Amino acid sequence: MKPKSVLILANMRKAGVAGQIKALGKWFRARARLVAVVPAGPGLRAPVPKADLCVVFGGDGTLLTAARMLAERPVPLVGVNMGKLGFLAEFTVEQMQRHFDDILAGRIRPTARMMLHAEISGCAGGKRRVKCEFASPAANDVTISAGPPFRVIDLQVSQSGTQIAQYCGDGLILASPTGSTGYNMSAGGPIMEPTLDAIAITPIAPHSLSLRPLVVQSGRTIAITATRVNAGTAVIVDGQISCRLCDADTVKVRKAAKPMLIYPHPGLSFFDTLSRKLQWGISPHHRA
Repeated sequence: MKPKSVLILANMRKAGVAGQIKALGKWFRARARLVAVVPAGPGLRAPVPKADLCVVFGGDGTLLTAARMLAERPVPLVGVNMGKLGFLAEFTVEQMQRHFDDILAGRIRPTARMMLHAEISGCAGGKRRVKCEFASPAANDVTISAGPPFRVIDLQVSQSGTQIAQYCGDGLILASPTGSTGYNMSAGGPIMEPTLDAIAITPIAPHSLSLRPLVVQSGRTIAITATRVNAGTAVIVDGQISCRLCDADTVKVRKAAKPMLIYPHPGLSFFDTLSRKLQWGISPHHRA
């Protein structure tokens, strides 16, 4: 049988990553056809060769970058945590080595996680700047942040032509289920199981007692029109790449055409990870 082809995407700026990959080179080649080692970072746009699976060395941020880099032709990702939290990159180096043969043999299957697609359109006229043509996939979230001079901003939100709300505050987060445990959760948004097909809309410090986070179906496009924003207001994708947002611009967010594929750590459920990494659902009286 033809050996599986393996691509390595790695955050080479993270301590220990380059040395670990060098040490594992012979080990990988004994099991699969190693096609390339490609650096992954928010600002890097290296060409990515085709492969049957991709091993990502870094942290959760590196895994998000890899998901965007491979969004057009999703390749199953094995996240090896060389960072701090490791919520998405679930495997340690030792655990990856222990389960790698099962992954190659298909005994461990990847799970599909919905991604988002964001694009910004503007309208020329007056003294507004030339429109910013921006489009990007998002694995975690699409955030509109007020920015300097840090006055509250107004955002009109609708879904398929139906108005949802007028948000006045410090911004808005649109999160995928995978991204629900990131910035969305920190801002008081709902936690969603990662395999759900939905989008969370969470206001950031809303200037209202009535505005609360929403979960909406992902099948319809969400449009956010900038009614009033600041000079430094920006659209930020996965906390890594951004584009300026101006008055009258519209941000459209929809479900991406293809999902992100991630190999789960066998024997660990989503709620196990919530408990271990975020101390979710644990009484303070029962902590070790």
